[in-house]
Amino acid sequence: MHHEHRGAGSRTVTVFVFPGVRLLDVTGPVEVFTTANEFGGRYRVEIVSQDGAEVITSAGTRLGADLSVDDLTEPSDILVIPGGPEWETVIKDDALLDVVRRLSDQANCTASVCTGAFLLAAAGLLDRRRATTHWRHTRELALRFPSVRVDPDAIFVRDGRMMTSAGVTAGIDLSLALVEDHHGAEVARAVAKDMVVFMQRPGGQSQFSVRSLAPHTRQEMLRGVLDAVAENPGANHTLSAMARRAGVSVRHMTRLFHEEVGTTPARYVEDIRLEAAQAMLETGDDPMSVVARRTGFGSSESLRRAFVRRLGVTPGAYRTSFRTTGVGAKDPASARVSS
Repeated sequence: MHHEHRGAGSRTVTVFVFPGVRLLDVTGPVEVFTTANEFGGRYRVEIVSQDGAEVITSAGTRLGADLSVDDLTEPSDILVIPGGPEWETVIKDDALLDVVRRLSDQANCTASVCTGAFLLAAAGLLDRRRATTHWRHTRELALRFPSVRVDPDAIFVRDGRMMTSAGVTAGIDLSLALVEDHHGAEVARAVAKDMVVFMQRPGGQSQFSVRSLAPHTRQEMLRGVLDAVAENPGANHTLSAMARRAGVSVRHMTRLFHEEVGTTPARYVEDIRLEAAQAMLETGDDPMSVVARRTGFGSSESLRRAFVRRLGVTPGAYRTSFRTTGVGAKDPASARVSS
């Protein structure tokens, strides 16, 4: 079954599946791209297996394929390589690795999910590139493939036309970033809201991503500044520090933010820090002082003031609202956090 948007300007997303693939590594990206079509996206999604046959996922679920590798008639705009718990066996399959190389050579962008990074590395596609994978396996990736520059903290990494993502739901973050690149931040945010992605993040995930807020900009220098804020919200991101990092004047940096981002530098930094704090509260049990320090608010009181001012709830009330699905919630504040 094809999930598609036909017509000029549409992009083809090819998801390669194999026996033992993790189901969510496949369905997460598929949901992002197909949901994007509801908000103006233009994606045609194909599920491809080596021989065109269905595969049995690691969950025991049968997953049908639209095409075999040999049936592909045109290059893919995006190739998605999911992972699976039996990746150690999969990377010894030379025929499968040949298929991965062949598909990647024909794709504009190759993106792995979770342990799919091991398939890319074993195929030689990550040599001398930055990459990441599930936090539980980053050390193993670095040891097995020393030519790969492993970033253990990132939710996803883009290096040239190769993208790799961390564990489980990080494939959703990566896919949202691609939707933003193609169709803008508004469409990506609409997809994220529709999928309620923060509610789906597992509690054990130590990283968090705020890249969905980072707007597309034509200015490479400014993009570097925006990425630095998103990747480490707790660092020093005063206006003067950002200007120094970019090698421009404070006045020029302020003007760039106004023209390219549509807000002030201070507001942008607070937006990023606020989402980072929300993610930590949704998925972890760190004390408020730790959340405040790691996300750049400094103190619990500063964190509390920002939450009350921007969200209308305290950080404690926000955390409580994400401990359940909200069924039977009596606190009226919980109705406001999703708005």
